[in-house]
Amino acid sequence: MPFIPTTQEEIRKRGWQELDVIFVSGDAYIDHPAFGVPLLARWLERHGFRVGIISQPDWRSKESFMALGRPRLFFAVSAGAMDSMVAHYTPARKLRHDDAYTPGNRHGARPNRATMVYTSRLKEAYKDVPVVIGGIEASLRRFAHYDFWENKVRRSILFDAKADLLIYGMAERPLLEVAERIRRGERMSDIRDVRGTAYHCSGPVTDTHITIPSYEEISDSKNKFAEAFHVAYLQQNPWSARTVSQQHGNRLLVCNPPALPLTEAEMDAVYALPFEKSPHPSYNETIPAWEQIKTSITSHRGCFGGCAFCAITMHQGKTIQSRSKNSILTEVAAMARKSWFRGTVSDIGGPTANMFGLGCDNIDAMHKCQRESCLFPTICSNLRTGDKAATSLLLAVRSLEGVKHTAISSGVRYDLLEKQPAYFSELVGHHVSGLLKIAPEHLVDHVTEIMRKPGKKSFETFLSRFRTECDRIGKRQYIVPYLISGHPGCTLSDMLELALILRKMGIQVEQVQDFTPTPGTIATCMFYTGIDPMTGKAVYSATSDREKGLQKALLLWHLPSERPKVLEALKELGRAGEPGLQLLLEGGSVNERKTGYSVKKKSQKKAR
Repeated sequence: MPFIPTTQEEIRKRGWQELDVIFVSGDAYIDHPAFGVPLLARWLERHGFRVGIISQPDWRSKESFMALGRPRLFFAVSAGAMDSMVAHYTPARKLRHDDAYTPGNRHGARPNRATMVYTSRLKEAYKDVPVVIGGIEASLRRFAHYDFWENKVRRSILFDAKADLLIYGMAERPLLEVAERIRRGERMSDIRDVRGTAYHCSGPVTDTHITIPSYEEISDSKNKFAEAFHVAYLQQNPWSARTVSQQHGNRLLVCNPPALPLTEAEMDAVYALPFEKSPHPSYNETIPAWEQIKTSITSHRGCFGGCAFCAITMHQGKTIQSRSKNSILTEVAAMARKSWFRGTVSDIGGPTANMFGLGCDNIDAMHKCQRESCLFPTICSNLRTGDKAATSLLLAVRSLEGVKHTAISSGVRYDLLEKQPAYFSELVGHHVSGLLKIAPEHLVDHVTEIMRKPGKKSFETFLSRFRTECDRIGKRQYIVPYLISGHPGCTLSDMLELALILRKMGIQVEQVQDFTPTPGTIATCMFYTGIDPMTGKAVYSATSDREKGLQKALLLWHLPSERPKVLEALKELGRAGEPGLQLLLEGGSVNERKTGYSVKKKSQKKAR
């Protein structure tokens, strides 16, 4: 199947005179289901719409946005696979110098706040053509929200972008419904009842709406901000959610309930679309994001982990939407026939790999549920945790002709693995490419409680199982532990305790994620307000760059470049002279792997 048209010449080759819908994206055009805009373009194409893609247009003038002409129905705008501010700036608000979604890994191919800028240019070029915004940037900024980069509360992006409609979450259902209704002759301004959409109007609020504190109220009061977040967050269950309204001056933001999850058959249909599985041929340079995912397979969507720092609940939802085994095997078999395939499937997963095929076994409870997480503080008794489907899938994929190795690189929930012995054995025995990604994030219990993550005991149990299993099968394998510094609830003393726990376990890390307050997460609400919006309790947050830097340094104590900060942190804690902490100042390594990330038994090290 040809690529989606990106030029007038490609439109003419299709025999078309005009397009129905034109997508504008902040990413390079890679015709692969891992990228939202190409997936949605293929989805509309499958349903008879003539679509085109303008990727990474020059936003400095309107001409680039006119390259494909005027669409008959509307423009669909996305900043790309990442929020443009996250893509451009580090947690310390320093400008990044690369962009994995751009040919040549070059920075500067998209503007800050790309959704707003793109919409502005489109309105300049075609004032009367409706603009629908979506993607992660629009989805998580659909309500008035705290913006870390400006350190203030901003209005809903729908108002700031001056768009006609916002689609949040995974957009196949709402986008198709909007397109079909406009094709039948409805006006965009009359489409007000589509799930997964938000719109603005002059009011009034109806009795069926839940009203949250206004933009003006949450700008003036952090208590009101936490209240608004709490109420909106609880309206994420697509079966029980109500429409949420929020006043912005004399205008009203109205957010309809989330779209219903896709069925297995619908998921199969989406991933069976005729993707080329490669970048558009006009690109002459490599695109890092493509190189990273080109041999990976998406098996499912959604995550019921409910981590405080993660926005998946507000975007994909916590309902797991899995593909059929046959659908996945068909995609892998087709990929194995590609000339660039070298025998390794780099990933089979989703937000969390070992949630494939899982879900709620109590339909009535699921339709009413308002739990933040199915795993925290304990695993829900209604959750189906069996590992038969996931284990069978991994075994089948690695048995396919042309497949030499299959890895799991999505990351796994090790607390869930306690209920999945067969999957655990299959994973460790056949799908760890030397390193297994896990995300404890922290190991001090009162911090992991705020994170909505399992604590130290669960991690120790997993670590013991992992080491024992590796010894049993005779494989030397290690873990990649992802950790967050500066998360709300974590003090400098907590980070020192974490560093000492990791050292005692024989774990050394070389990458630490400094917490970034991104819109739409519980943790960001905590960071801004000092309040856990779900419990009402006060939460401490490290807000200065200095303290955040000291917290991060304590986890990187073994690096010579971090030792001055480690000493500064110990002095601030009044513990610089303690004999038991001198090793943190001396540096060195707890193991012999120069790359870090490793987990080794002391007996193994002595034996060498």
